[in-house]
Amino acid sequence: MIHNLYFSLYRASRNESFPTCILYRIILSLKYRTLCALALITFALLLTSCVKEPPIKKPNTLTVGFLADAKRLLPMLASDSASGDISGLVFNGLTKYDKNIKITGDLAESWTVSPNGLTITFNLKKGVKWQDGVELTADDVLFTYQKVTDPKVATPYSSNYGPVKMVEAIDKYTIKVTYSEPYAPALESWGMGIIPKHMLNGKDINTDEFNRKPIGTGPYKFREWVTGQKIVIEANDNYFEGRPKIDQYIAKITTDQQTMFLELQAGILGLMNLTPIQFKVQSEKAIIKKYFQKFNYPAFAYTYLGYNLLDPRFADKRVRQAITYAINKKAIINGVLFGYGTPCTGPFPPESWAYNPNVKTYEYDPEKAKALFKEAGWAIGKSGFLEKDNKPFSFTILINQGNDVRLKTAQIIQQDLKRIGIDIKVTVLEWQTMLHEFIDKKKFEAIILGWGLSRDPDMYDIWHSSKTKEGEFNFISYKNPEVDRLLLEGRRTFDIEKRKKIYNIIHELLAEEQPYTFLYVPDALPILHKRFKGVEKTALGIAHDWPMHWYVPKNKAEWYN
Repeated sequence: MIHNLYFSLYRASRNESFPTCILYRIILSLKYRTLCALALITFALLLTSCVKEPPIKKPNTLTVGFLADAKRLLPMLASDSASGDISGLVFNGLTKYDKNIKITGDLAESWTVSPNGLTITFNLKKGVKWQDGVELTADDVLFTYQKVTDPKVATPYSSNYGPVKMVEAIDKYTIKVTYSEPYAPALESWGMGIIPKHMLNGKDINTDEFNRKPIGTGPYKFREWVTGQKIVIEANDNYFEGRPKIDQYIAKITTDQQTMFLELQAGILGLMNLTPIQFKVQSEKAIIKKYFQKFNYPAFAYTYLGYNLLDPRFADKRVRQAITYAINKKAIINGVLFGYGTPCTGPFPPESWAYNPNVKTYEYDPEKAKALFKEAGWAIGKSGFLEKDNKPFSFTILINQGNDVRLKTAQIIQQDLKRIGIDIKVTVLEWQTMLHEFIDKKKFEAIILGWGLSRDPDMYDIWHSSKTKEGEFNFISYKNPEVDRLLLEGRRTFDIEKRKKIYNIIHELLAEEQPYTFLYVPDALPILHKRFKGVEKTALGIAHDWPMHWYVPKNKAEWYN
């Protein structure tokens, strides 16, 4: 009811001739509880239909819409996107990517790699200060390595340093890293945020309050965290690359994307990621076109339906293949994404150099799905659903609260699978609850999630059979000795053409086994207020290294040029 009513009010607000008195009567006719639930939405609708320009109280603040709150802000513990986004602005690694996807120095001024590739010597930038004024040294880098590889630390990133044999602080500004074997992603792995030894030495970093009140070397420093509402960080006046031109960054948690869009129009938000319907239809309003700038580019990511492979029903790959055949990916892309995406065939998007264009694809084929289920011993029973040993094939798909695209995707999957005899239930959960109480503890049957990927194709943490512990990324419990072997071989190979062949094989194996139903590669659809200048769309999107380039002109007349 609320969903339908919202769209009625939304359509009304878009119609300038719609009588205000009728809108008022609709509101008065609502029950009190519904009225309270819609108060903010209704106010925002009225506001955006009456004013010409969103009121901007703090022009030099960037307020960004987040669907979920962060969990922990230490870089090695930031395993969800919200935590990672904030952590990445507070901390620096030794290396980073430039806009051309080339590795460059961050805290490292320079480095040398030995001819055999087994030793990297990093030279740190001198005079870099922690946000409490203490100077960064090689001891901080060594301490970070010791913590990220400490088995007592609940980090999913330890395997990034698995081949490291030794890390030495040669002097105050020099770190020497020795590897036991060649390791292709070595330079990228040192993009992990460095943490301060003088503040964390001797503490349990899993639980220390530093996770909620971090001090880093980054362009922004922590100011405030109101759980479930907002995280505020402000410009670091002493940042070693120069003070950011944007004074403050606020992550505002709004768990509903429609409400978030209304907050954008009301001037509360300056940046958010649009849903496809918002991008295609709702943002075509004159007020949006005049005061906001939209962007569209392929995301280096994919969305998938993942199966708990500890569940006997999903152990047979024919079952997983059948489910994939039964799902109409093109209908999802056209109906939910409005064409802003492409079908996904495996763990690499088409923009990756490791992508294999020749892998097995699963075009929508319900009859093929039925045949595979029959081969696997499933047949339509008295219940009207597929049955085996008198038990119907029924499972629940979990999705995170506030993600309308995933909800609609799940609903299409639900209808597709019902047509071949599978009873699907869809359960919506708050993000942190879903992540830590269900996914980490493997208390799920199926999930719809997405991976935002590194530019290096190393996927050890996601697919290797050793990475199935609580909090690690192989939470579906996938195990394949050949994939394990190839993942290690890919890490040990520097020649890009040889690496490409390795990852092409991994792509083939995962496409054949379907541990996920790889659904789609979405387009990124950010929208940003026009007052922000210096924005450049690069191969890494619009937000790459934004703190050092974005600014707001002091003269308001320049905002909308």
